[in-house]
Amino acid sequence: MIERQTNNRTIVKNTFFLYFRMMFTMLVTLYTSRVILQMLGVNDYGIYQTVGGVAVILSFISTALSSGSSRFLTYELGKKDEDKLRRTFSTVLAMHLILAFFIFLLAETIGLWFVYNKLQIPTERMGAAVFAYHFSILTVLAMFFQVPFNASIISHEKMNVYAYLSIIETVLKLLIVYLLAISDWDKLKLYAIFLCTLQIGITWFYRNYCTRNFVETRSKCSIDRAIIKDVLNYSGWNLWSSASIALNNQGATILINVFFSPAIVTARAIANQVNMAANQFVQNFRIAVNPQIVKRYAAEDYQGSKDLLCSSTKYSYFMMLALCLPICLVTEPLLRLWLGIVPDYTVIFLQLTLVTSLFQVFDTSFYTALYAKGRIKENALISPLIGFLVFPIVYLLFKSGYTPVVLAWALLACYVLLGLVVKPILIIKIVGYTWRDIMKVFMPCFKVTILAIPLPLVIYVFGNKLGLNEIYYNLTLILVSLFCVILSVWIIGINKEMKSKLFSLILKKIRSKK
Repeated sequence: MIERQTNNRTIVKNTFFLYFRMMFTMLVTLYTSRVILQMLGVNDYGIYQTVGGVAVILSFISTALSSGSSRFLTYELGKKDEDKLRRTFSTVLAMHLILAFFIFLLAETIGLWFVYNKLQIPTERMGAAVFAYHFSILTVLAMFFQVPFNASIISHEKMNVYAYLSIIETVLKLLIVYLLAISDWDKLKLYAIFLCTLQIGITWFYRNYCTRNFVETRSKCSIDRAIIKDVLNYSGWNLWSSASIALNNQGATILINVFFSPAIVTARAIANQVNMAANQFVQNFRIAVNPQIVKRYAAEDYQGSKDLLCSSTKYSYFMMLALCLPICLVTEPLLRLWLGIVPDYTVIFLQLTLVTSLFQVFDTSFYTALYAKGRIKENALISPLIGFLVFPIVYLLFKSGYTPVVLAWALLACYVLLGLVVKPILIIKIVGYTWRDIMKVFMPCFKVTILAIPLPLVIYVFGNKLGLNEIYYNLTLILVSLFCVILSVWIIGINKEMKSKLFSLILKKIRSKK
């Protein structure tokens, strides 16, 4: 019991560090994005997103190995086997270096041919686009090399490192904005150089931090055949899933460019950027919680692992709802305030992407149960198959003359199926959850949503008749939406035990100030 309370305090502390980082970085990122969009222009911004997408999609294997690396390192920490932990890290690092070389060859051959022959890039900007593509490849390779060190930090639950480094990274991005503003050189080329340099610096810092603080990261690169077999078996199944995600993210961006223009790519990129900022609220919470779910499972505390996953999934959904509802209701004025000029399709892209994120909460949270058990084979076969269907369907719809928005609708349908049907069935059959466990997550989320939406929706539809100016009207929408979500969560979303703990915490704070 004492150990579990200590672990819970670790989760709270790590969540605090991650949220502190997020609030600072999100505010600065929103500012820098506006300025960079204005300096590059809609077309050049879209070009960078597209050529960067080609580089990233070729390295989708990194996502699979990242998940596998983190899982095995965390598991060995839970087992407290230092020798196995050292051999695991050394093997993972060697694998990443070898694969980085092959990704480089692939990107500079097939990827380069694709940029020249398939992307819709204005002729006069092709030279700058190819230049940016080469530096995007270097950026991706630096990120690839960083993966084992990231996995080590997450496994050791040193989330304060992320907080501090993210603040430094954010400040450096402000410096990039300033340097772009004062430079007369081609800004697309300069932007690619700056981002590449920044990523290499971040990777160097992570490596140095890990080698100074974690003994297992000081080993030389070597391959333990038994470990590489386990990691590849795990990551091999995850590779199929990573390919599906890459196809629906970077692949979809490339598809929009092929059928439409860089300006439409910019619209989707902006929508994704706002969505990523919103998702950080949930992702930071999950980064802090997930290691404890895995460690409890490794220590054979199966009920504790299950309870933590179910409760954290509910709270993840509530946090996402509190963000999605007000943003969806004030999307257009929010984008106008942020960007000044809003590219076509940005509003509807953002609204549908945020709704999709609500269902992604269930998909990603339930996956942690499979991840903890180390049984991802079934998920890696079924989930990506559904994801892969999105790309050819959208391709045919685009070819038939449909608008870019069908992509957002297709992704929404995909994640509804994954989050509400596929993942629950898998964790029931594989990990030992029951439908009762699942419904204890779904029903509070459903009830909170139904209770929270009506009043903000009424104000959204009829609020103009109140005679409020636009600023007061939008502010009212945001505040009412937040109030309704918080009230609904308090009434329905949390149990009596949690309410009692919150009351005690509030009373303790009040008494300490007297």
